[in-house]
Amino acid sequence: MSDTFGKSALLLSLILGMGQAQANSVPSSTEAALANAHGIPYPAVIAHRGASFDAPESTAPAYTLARDLGADYLEMDLQRSKDGVLFALHDNSLLRTTDVAKKFPERKDSPASAFTLAELKTLDAGSWFNQAYPDRARASYVGLPILTLDEIIDIAQGNPEHTPGLYIETKQPKLFPGIEHDLHHTLSKRGWLAPVTGTTTGSQVGLGKGRIILQTFDKNSLELLQKEMPDTPKILLLWVGEGGMTPDTSVSFADSGAKDKAAYYAKQQPKDQTEFTQWLDFAKANGAIGTGPSAALTHGGDQSYFDLIQPWMNKATHDRGLLVHVYTLDAPVDFKKAMDAGVDGIFTNRASELLKYYQRPAPHSVNQLLENNGF
Repeated sequence: MSDTFGKSALLLSLILGMGQAQANSVPSSTEAALANAHGIPYPAVIAHRGASFDAPESTAPAYTLARDLGADYLEMDLQRSKDGVLFALHDNSLLRTTDVAKKFPERKDSPASAFTLAELKTLDAGSWFNQAYPDRARASYVGLPILTLDEIIDIAQGNPEHTPGLYIETKQPKLFPGIEHDLHHTLSKRGWLAPVTGTTTGSQVGLGKGRIILQTFDKNSLELLQKEMPDTPKILLLWVGEGGMTPDTSVSFADSGAKDKAAYYAKQQPKDQTEFTQWLDFAKANGAIGTGPSAALTHGGDQSYFDLIQPWMNKATHDRGLLVHVYTLDAPVDFKKAMDAGVDGIFTNRASELLKYYQRPAPHSVNQLLENNGF
């Protein structure tokens, strides 16, 4: 081999290698292209109630931490106060995550929606976390308030280096008639229903086309969200049992012999493939761009539900041009299983860990970011 030929071969291999590296850095699958067409990152990091492993769920430190870690979306469950203000809270009851029993003992069993915003703002939504997770406790979590949708939007917009999108669930919408319209009004007023004009960087999810994703378990709410915001991406969340797919067995948890709810859920399936695909077809027909299925976690736990991300299920979803965003995974072993099965994004309480798994680690630690924001 001559030196000239050797140099030419080396140059060619370098060029091909660079091309291959570029190809590997850009997702090339159909699902990645579909996500990108909607302006949604692939795979998506969805911070479930914020960075809720490290800070009290749905509070300012949880959302600011998720934002500054680089999560693609801040996820929340929306409810409406007695005086008509949209706020973030997962449970209907205030007992688990606030001191309502101390502040309003005679009303402690009332739903959160029975309180005005001013009353909700008097509650301590952080101290419970310190008691439940002493290894992650921080003095700054004491007295944290419940947040309104407007306040979470302010947090999302608060870091010029990274603006995450918002991933919003209408929580039990039958309890809040018209919440879809109220949500439309707030997002429109805040300018979040259209992409920001001008040049944005790739990390600015909250400035682009897919800056808002709307999610619901409720078929009627999906129809209403589509009517109110037809151009905004929507996800139909999937469940087996009451309010969801018909299961393949009618045996109750009490009669199942399962050691815990996670083991019980793991054994349940939709009654057949048609039952599963009917939900996909409904989602597609009513404006959804994807589904949000549950997963059975490797080590169980109270977030382990039905295994609705089996490869055939994901294929059926993708065959209909729909994305798959699975809830709620916190461990690398489950990240891998879900990605191997073909999901397109993951809801997680541990945004820092999922970002590391996707080789997108934050430049600062969780503790540094919390301290930087005064927590």
